[in-house]
Amino acid sequence: MGESTSEPEWISAAAFHRASRGSGWHVTGTGPQAVYTATSLPHAAGLIAPILAASERYGILPDIDVRPEGVVVRVPYRPEGIPAAAGDFAAAVSQAAAELQLTADPSLAQSVGIYVAQHSQADVRPFFIAALGYEAFGDTDAIDPLRCGPQLAFNPITGDSPARGRTHFDVFVPAERAQARVDAALAAGGRLVDDSHAPAWWSLASPDNHGVDIASWTDTYD
Repeated sequence: MGESTSEPEWISAAAFHRASRGSGWHVTGTGPQAVYTATSLPHAAGLIAPILAASERYGILPDIDVRPEGVVVRVPYRPEGIPAAAGDFAAAVSQAAAELQLTADPSLAQSVGIYVAQHSQADVRPFFIAALGYEAFGDTDAIDPLRCGPQLAFNPITGDSPARGRTHFDVFVPAERAQARVDAALAAGGRLVDDSHAPAWWSLASPDNHGVDIASWTDTYD
């Protein structure tokens, strides 16, 4: 028997970019997204109907955030990967945005996660789920059911004191914007802690030593 020629159900970030045909979308920690700037709330809202049409055509259920400044459209992240139809959906949405004179601005595309470090013998995820009204996501994370708040990730600190809790922010940005974001943070008083994984991510610290990772790997993996 020959090999199957069926289309894949899930694709990588690199495959998504090929399929979306340079449409201004990028893949952050919460999935593919694009931000289109607008001149008013009615201007931004004009994109909703084309998004719904593309959603029905390609079987994608996007998150849509409409503001007077613009529209944020996201394809929510799934543990399996990015839906194969997401690239065609993104291209259709961007074409409609261009016709409405809504401009994609990758500098505004990002997602923020909070990395909660816990003692190796502790399980703090149930507490944060209860306190924030979140729900479990995968084996180690927690998310806002409406995907509005930042995603949380819980990982142990082996050998650390059980009385000490530490967190840092993960800021996911388009790959083309990562270095500029790092440079801006350093110019604002930050400190470079570790760049051995760059350009996948940089570990920074604030002037009072709070941790922030600027990450771009979600936008490039294949």
